Amino acid sequence: MNRQYDILIIGGGMAGASLAIALSGHGLRLGLVEAAPLEVDAVPNYDDRGIALSYGSRRIFSALGVWSAMHGQAQPIEHIHVSEQGGFGFTHLHADEEKVPALGYVITARDLGAGLLPALESLDDLDIIAPARVQWARVEADRARIGLEEGELQARLLVAADGGHSLVRQQLGFETRRREYHQSAITANITPGQPHGNAAWERFTANGPMALLPMTESRCALVWTVADEEVGEVLSLNDRQFLDRVQRNFGWRLGRLQQVGKRASYPLSQLWVPDTVQQRAVVIGNAAHTLHPVAGQGFNLGLRDVAALAEVVLNAWRQEQDPADLDSLTRYQQWRQRDQRGVVEATNLLVRSFSNDFLPVKLARNLGVLGLEALPPARHAIARAAMGLHGRLPRLSRGLPL
Repeated sequence: MNRQYDILIIGGGMAGASLAIALSGHGLRLGLVEAAPLEVDAVPNYDDRGIALSYGSRRIFSALGVWSAMHGQAQPIEHIHVSEQGGFGFTHLHADEEKVPALGYVITARDLGAGLLPALESLDDLDIIAPARVQWARVEADRARIGLEEGELQARLLVAADGGHSLVRQQLGFETRRREYHQSAITANITPGQPHGNAAWERFTANGPMALLPMTESRCALVWTVADEEVGEVLSLNDRQFLDRVQRNFGWRLGRLQQVGKRASYPLSQLWVPDTVQQRAVVIGNAAHTLHPVAGQGFNLGLRDVAALAEVVLNAWRQEQDPADLDSLTRYQQWRQRDQRGVVEATNLLVRSFSNDFLPVKLARNLGVLGLEALPPARHAIARAAMGLHGRLPRLSRGLPL
């Protein structure tokens, strides 16, 4: 094996697959390398976790032509309610106020993958190399190269979309900054006693942020942050004990919690790559920024990377310029840097501020949340940002084809 491509994407998860679909059909020679067999049941990212898609992400998927394969399994979020356990402050966001059909949607990663992978496999200008594990990666003046067990691949542009533990990012020496939260997220699908009404609940508890997001089949997706030392004990509870523990922290807004599905946990940290480009290489998605799930922005931020990168690459290609030239990639980075940095810092601020139980701090944040409820313009600005509709939007984020 010794193939040459214009664009070579490492990672067949949600960001990598979306980028390949976005770049297809424009005369580029595309390759995608994935360590696992490229099947929904085989790629680790395509599991039963509930993924919160912003309204902007729905626009991107619509423009890519894959939303029709997903929307039947995607539950709309029409209302978001934010509160703190034991506090008096609360605020809400509502789709009607924003004049959109939904603020976002919740879909399992498995159903999202089931919408992406058939589209990926139908692309005539894409070589899928899977299962294949990258052994090394190098960048030279005129090309990027990766090594596989079976041989070598070359490309004008190498895109690392291989997750938070990205080997390509490490091999190419991208600087990374990391914060450890010493927390883990426990995820499960829960059936409440009352209809969820397409509402998402963000509850800041003494044990950490807890989100219950509306899903199909009258279920809710639970994302509950707990201290690392408590994970084993919480996961060892039987189903009724687990539901009772959730109930004590969440309250009775959805009635008595009835059933819980398979539980899983994963450690939480924040990873950020300040400079995501170098000559002939770029990192996107979780390889560029891995976030705490408190605001549900991780995948949406990565999908906006995809939309902007595809537009910059194709603009350069149409003007007969080298899409992997550092000048082109710098334009992409300058476009994305403010959004990436803003979401990284805002997410960390939320985690830190709601982890502080010092009484004056708790009082101040409750007053702040209550003040937000009384200021519709401020709520509107937050809603636009959460929906991925602020700043300079790529064509895909406006629902327009490339």
